[in-house]
Amino acid sequence: MVEGFIEVSPTGRYSHGRIANRLRDELVVFLAQGDCRARQDMIVVHKRKVWIPDLFIALEDAEQHVTEDGLGIDASAVELIAEVVSPGKEFLERDRERKRRAYARAGIPVYVIIDDYDGHGTVSVLAGPVPSEARYASEVRMPYGTEVIIPEGPGKGFVIGQAITGALRGGD
Repeated sequence: MVEGFIEVSPTGRYSHGRIANRLRDELVVFLAQGDCRARQDMIVVHKRKVWIPDLFIALEDAEQHVTEDGLGIDASAVELIAEVVSPGKEFLERDRERKRRAYARAGIPVYVIIDDYDGHGTVSVLAGPVPSEARYASEVRMPYGTEVIIPEGPGKGFVIGQAITGALRGGD
């Protein structure tokens, strides 16, 4: 549930899955020597809000952060969430706006938005959540094909570039 909306999303298009899986594959290698891992297909919970992000980073041994009912992991243990934007007005608004506010409200330190539908494709990295205002203090937004670096947390220094997103869509 995001901002009072029950969100049930079908499996994304091929390009959506390809980007999410490329991102996870690269993060698995990047995080291999640390205490955190990239996860998919798991529920993140903040208060009474429930999300299934395309990908998130949390402690490998997060048992103490599993919700009392066993439904998922508490948002307080999540260091980064990445969403690959889905097509359609409702999905665009959900990933770009509603989830941005929800994740900031939950204090998720880094939110990555990979968006095939923003111009010719963009990657936005938001950091510095201000939970009381449901916003992020900083945002870097770059076109596909440009390297974007995660600024903090266990993913600090990780590069999201053309190997993950592909080239600029429809560019010259």
